[in-house]
Amino acid sequence: MQDAIARKFDYKTLSANPIRIADLGCSTGPNTFIAMQYITEAIELQYHSQGLRTPEFHVFFNDLVSNDFNTLFRNLPCDRIYFVAGVPGSFHGRLFPSKTLHFVHSSSSLNWISRVPGEIEDSDSVAYNKGRIHYGNAPKEVVDAYATQYQKDMKAFLNARAQELVAHGLMMLQIPVAADRIKDSDTAHSKMFELLGSCFMDMAKEGIFCEQKVDSFNLPIFHSTLKDVEEVLESNGDFSIKEKEIVYPQNLPIAPDVGMLVSHVRAGLEGLIEKHFGGGIVDELFQRFAQKVEEFPNIMNVQKLKMAVLFVLLKRMPYV
Repeated sequence: MQDAIARKFDYKTLSANPIRIADLGCSTGPNTFIAMQYITEAIELQYHSQGLRTPEFHVFFNDLVSNDFNTLFRNLPCDRIYFVAGVPGSFHGRLFPSKTLHFVHSSSSLNWISRVPGEIEDSDSVAYNKGRIHYGNAPKEVVDAYATQYQKDMKAFLNARAQELVAHGLMMLQIPVAADRIKDSDTAHSKMFELLGSCFMDMAKEGIFCEQKVDSFNLPIFHSTLKDVEEVLESNGDFSIKEKEIVYPQNLPIAPDVGMLVSHVRAGLEGLIEKHFGGGIVDELFQRFAQKVEEFPNIMNVQKLKMAVLFVLLKRMPYV
């Protein structure tokens, strides 16, 4: 990351004080702080190499309004070299004034879509996703509805950033994707959400809540294929691709234990689950999920489940 930024950040064209950086989908740390440290240090090195005085940095941390910004700000590094601000809201639309950002970063967030496709919760639709909480092992119509929404959201994201970035501004994205030429049900996340969905159905059959409650709950998460993501990026006329790297499963870590995996899933989904089902079921749900993960331990080995991460550095084209 630092090497790519140092080579592509045009200190002459982007000369400004302060340098404005946005991290979209920041969550509560610490990953966002590590990324901001790398970015600000890389830009700082670029200025130092030219004998120039380092500009000030203003970092905007963005996530949905439900994000725990209090925890985020409590955990801010004491030795940071940047000023901070929080910007709540969906990154699928505009968040900043026109031509004000110099650098945008987003990591492992663009697999979240802006909304669940309406047709998968419509009992009269051919895409009705009955008995499932995700598109893994679902009919083609369900997968297509998710894919269509993802495409719309990616285009909206790029269009919004194109308006907010200054000319020649940079955007670095880390996008989880499904490796090409595999079935959606074979990806790590599809397997995991299918297992979690079975816990919901078990609880419904035991009368803890009705099955209709499960039918109306679907995760707003989609992992597009690498090919489709690349096509969206390449077809956008506002950005040029400056750097691209694909990290495949054999280079990704393995979850160390069941507790770590379950904690990770719970942290990401607990808010959605509580909003739909109420908080009273969460502990039991994830206890059941942990038991099922122990029965199917391969779910923790992402090397066997076909995922990849696309790292891409984009540059804003000059305004016409």
